[in-house]
Amino acid sequence: MTEAPTDLAEEVREQVKDRTSYLGVIDRLNKASVDKHWEAYADIPWDDPEYAVDPDDPRWILGEVDQLGRTEWYRSQPPEIQARIGLWRVATAMKIGLQFENLLKRGLLNYAYWLPNGRPEFRYVYHETTEECHHGMMFQEFVNRTGLPIRGMPRALTRAAQVAPLIPLVSTELFFVFVLGGEDPIDYVQRKNLKGGHIKHPLERTIMKIHIAEEARHISFARHYLRHRVPRLSKGRRRLIGIASPLILGWMARIMLSPPGPMVRHFDIPREVVREAYKDGAHLDEVSDSVGKVRDLLAELGLITPFSRRLWKLLGIWDEPKARRGPSRTARPAPAGSTGK
Repeated sequence: MTEAPTDLAEEVREQVKDRTSYLGVIDRLNKASVDKHWEAYADIPWDDPEYAVDPDDPRWILGEVDQLGRTEWYRSQPPEIQARIGLWRVATAMKIGLQFENLLKRGLLNYAYWLPNGRPEFRYVYHETTEECHHGMMFQEFVNRTGLPIRGMPRALTRAAQVAPLIPLVSTELFFVFVLGGEDPIDYVQRKNLKGGHIKHPLERTIMKIHIAEEARHISFARHYLRHRVPRLSKGRRRLIGIASPLILGWMARIMLSPPGPMVRHFDIPREVVREAYKDGAHLDEVSDSVGKVRDLLAELGLITPFSRRLWKLLGIWDEPKARRGPSRTARPAPAGSTGK
């Protein structure tokens, strides 16, 4: 049994100056996948009594770091209801995570299918796909043990998302923007909660640490792939990615960070409470910050134009890229047409 990591893994950060340095990054990631990886049913002590999932366990109660957790309505609920809402939030995030990773795996395999013999990306993609399979198993096992009727993505979005695995057949670069759009927001939230000491239950903490450790490699590959490939694209393809990226990122970040509709209905959470929690400046800043690293990367690659910047702002996910950002920020208005659900 491999112990969960004690420290939060960091991404590989190298300047991709030429193909040699790019291949060096892939070699490092391949070696790391061999040296340090986890298996869902071998490395998590599911049957340890300390890891049991009790829906009424007070360790699931949301703290004030959570937008819903700080509302008066939530704090006025009985402790067991607070705990069940907190558990529902965690389980929904895991269900959406495994659904996204299902799309991701299919897209990665579509990408790998067309790679010529000898391409080092092939081996890395299969390492990543194997790790994502274990993530899906540990997420679904957690959901099963809650006993809650967790659905994950809304049905309409699930249907629309089925086109995602086909993106690599059109543009591998755009596909890896989609990858970062799903991985960066959840990585942002998980790191923030673990560093802040907000994760109390050992099973959730173990799953998060394993997920962060392996996602650091996946995020590293996507970023370095884009740094290597985008400068070689035609002006037209770069323009396409620049326009599509904020649409993808705005959609993905809201899926990951918005309250699940079934939970709102199940616990009869008043509409004004949902608005209070998820329409204020703090939540909108959280959504924008969760895609901050991808936004900085796209700015670095010259993919943010005056036109695409207007899309970022319209979707409520704009902030000045890191290199140009000032010392402070102000709360942004709610994006047009946002529902918060």
